Amino acid sequence: MNCPVNGAMQRTSGKILGIAIAFTALATAAILGLSFYFSGSTIHELLTENHQLSKAIRNLTAEESIAYATLQSQQRDANGQLVSTLRFVQTASGNPKQIVSEQLFEISGETAHFDCLIVKFAPEYVQEGKERALFLWRRIYGEQTPPSEGAAIEIPGTAPERYYNITKALRMSNQSLFWEAIWNLANDPDALSQYGVHAVFGNALYLRLEYDRLYQFKVNASGQIYPEVIDVR
Repeated sequence: MNCPVNGAMQRTSGKILGIAIAFTALATAAILGLSFYFSGSTIHELLTENHQLSKAIRNLTAEESIAYATLQSQQRDANGQLVSTLRFVQTASGNPKQIVSEQLFEISGETAHFDCLIVKFAPEYVQEGKERALFLWRRIYGEQTPPSEGAAIEIPGTAPERYYNITKALRMSNQSLFWEAIWNLANDPDALSQYGVHAVFGNALYLRLEYDRLYQFKVNASGQIYPEVIDVR
């Protein structure tokens, strides 16, 4: 008499357990779905509803000089390959006299390539009603080095020091989200085009390095970077 009852209880428990597992799976899927939705909409909120961020972007000014480089040394390695050591300095946004980053790089050869991602904001974003841009230095590499193997200047996804005023306009929890979205434009230039933000490519500069020269990176009227060579002897 007891066996049928125990069997029925086991079947009932199995059904309840199965329903519980299915409900948990559905709830998990719903949570993941909502997380994806809100993570996808957060950058929308930052670019359309964050007034402090909008103000920081509006205050971007036209820049004339954003960085400079100098040759520190050149020598041959054990294989007879020329190795150049250069100093690369970034200056503050809107203040070319203030240094915000200073790095030393070694490259193969005497010609250095500088890769920069330019992110432009439509005129309605900025105070003067003119297009403005962020200049994100990506990497440096020598003439014999593939771009993908170049030395990183900035770490993609992180906040560049020269745009501290934009970063501080964001809550700490939103800083990574904003900069990751901006850096991701290197892979998808039109990802934020609906907000008047887009990336511009083709701004890889190359210079033959010489002693007693300062290579100043300047911005022309169309927002492109070009080098100006200054004799410092």
